Amino acid sequence: MLIGLTIRDVVLIEQLDLTFGPGLTALTGETGAGKSIILDALGLATGARADAGLVRRGAAQAAAVAMFALPPDHAVWAVLEEKGLSYSPDEDLVLRRQLSADGRSRAFVNDQATSVATLKDIGGLLLEVHGQHETVGLLDVRTHGRLLDAYGQVSSETVAAAWSGWRAARQALQALKDQAASAAARIEEITLRLSELDQLSPREGEETELAEERALLGAAEKALADIAAARDAVEGGQISSRLAQAFRALERARERAVQAGAGEGGVALSRLTAAQEYIDRAANEAQEAAAAIDAAAGAFDLDPQRLEQAEERLFALRAMARKLSVSVEELPGLRVRFAQDLAAFESTGEDLKAAEAAEAWAREGYFTAATRLSAERRAAGDRLAAAVEAELAPLKLDKARFRVAIEPLPEERAGPSGLDRIAFEISTNPGAPFGPLEAIASGGELARFALALKAALAGRDGVQPLMIFDEVDQGVGGAVADAVGLRLRRLASGAQVLVVTHSPQVAARGDAHWRIAKTGDAEAVRTAVEPLDAEAREEEIARMLSGAEITAEARAAARALISA
Repeated sequence: MLIGLTIRDVVLIEQLDLTFGPGLTALTGETGAGKSIILDALGLATGARADAGLVRRGAAQAAAVAMFALPPDHAVWAVLEEKGLSYSPDEDLVLRRQLSADGRSRAFVNDQATSVATLKDIGGLLLEVHGQHETVGLLDVRTHGRLLDAYGQVSSETVAAAWSGWRAARQALQALKDQAASAAARIEEITLRLSELDQLSPREGEETELAEERALLGAAEKALADIAAARDAVEGGQISSRLAQAFRALERARERAVQAGAGEGGVALSRLTAAQEYIDRAANEAQEAAAAIDAAAGAFDLDPQRLEQAEERLFALRAMARKLSVSVEELPGLRVRFAQDLAAFESTGEDLKAAEAAEAWAREGYFTAATRLSAERRAAGDRLAAAVEAELAPLKLDKARFRVAIEPLPEERAGPSGLDRIAFEISTNPGAPFGPLEAIASGGELARFALALKAALAGRDGVQPLMIFDEVDQGVGGAVADAVGLRLRRLASGAQVLVVTHSPQVAARGDAHWRIAKTGDAEAVRTAVEPLDAEAREEEIARMLSGAEITAEARAAARALISA
């Protein structure tokens, strides 16, 4: 709700501070008194287009400040959050605009500098203007779907949830399709590389083994020569012959000792026996050494083909490692990984089928919900059309017809609010085709039609912004003007309404009444705003009824209108 408007140096207003209340506020005054300046100042504060002509002559700049008291759940707070503007929902919202005489403009929200575009976005959520020259809000077809849903108490939450699920399913499906498309070449490459690795069949530690084998095979010839020399040294006759000679010599010594009378348990024979045993063991070990040397020689296979095979195998392993930009030791692990990747790619086909089925199911769920929503909207549209047309005749628009056009959107334009293009359309004369609301040529008719639509929507379209009707009664009087006043009063029972009027029937319905008048002399003219008490209000309505000379009959008629 608008609670205050401060105006400085706007056209004919030098300084003005206004306080607004709920309900219907009527602004009256003579033609040219400056009633529209109040609306211009309010538009300036809420981001409307402005030019230097609004700056009062002789002033450096004009300024307008609008203060609003809003509920904590008002949509404006989300806009401030998005724009990074600080706020407190339990405090007033203050919009300020300064306009220099050279046309430059500055905008502020809660004393924080912002753009005029942001101010306009905020203002669009706070007020609607319906007048002779424009109707802001209802002419924007983008608002018609929200208004229809609010009127019919139709919820799109189910459709929004189905849309979210369908979008997620489509994204998952597309990701798998992209993966499959990029995987085709990769599968071909992995299949080829895996085939090569399978054919090569590398083993862990194989490079080290082959390198050692090649080194040994390369040195085998010299090693065998050395082994042969060792064999000759052990079995060439020298060791065995000398050991045999030593054994026989000890045997002869033993015989001589016995002949000399040495006993078997004597020291001499015992030591000779021990020496013979050592020599016998040495002879046996020499034989075992020879056998071990022969075994060692057998380990050195001098087969030239074996050396060539080892070198070729080592070359093949290293060539494959270079080709795949890995070490030879990584080849066995890479082979396993390629096999796993190939298996994963093969399973992608099954995943893709599952994702396609999930997307089709989600799509069907969305279209089922959207179709149901469309049916509910059509029923609500019929009810709204009937309600609006019931309001048209008393407002001297009995030849007009109204309808809610609901057309299906193509699938590519599907969204969380459904598959409907919703537009309010009007036919101004019998037989004339239906068209957009701006097809109404007369400004007065457009304003009255906006009133009829707002009256039909009253209490159904959520939090109501401030509604401004500028001379909505232009060109009508009597019963039609009274119908206008009644609908404005009814509309103001659940919202804040400001009406600029020349009709006493409309002014009499106001909860508050302000008179706009010019003051000053030929050199300095000013616009003044005077809130009227009950007596002054009666006098003003009587003036509107009778003109310059206020009669007793006019005062009586004024009292009757006010009390009606």
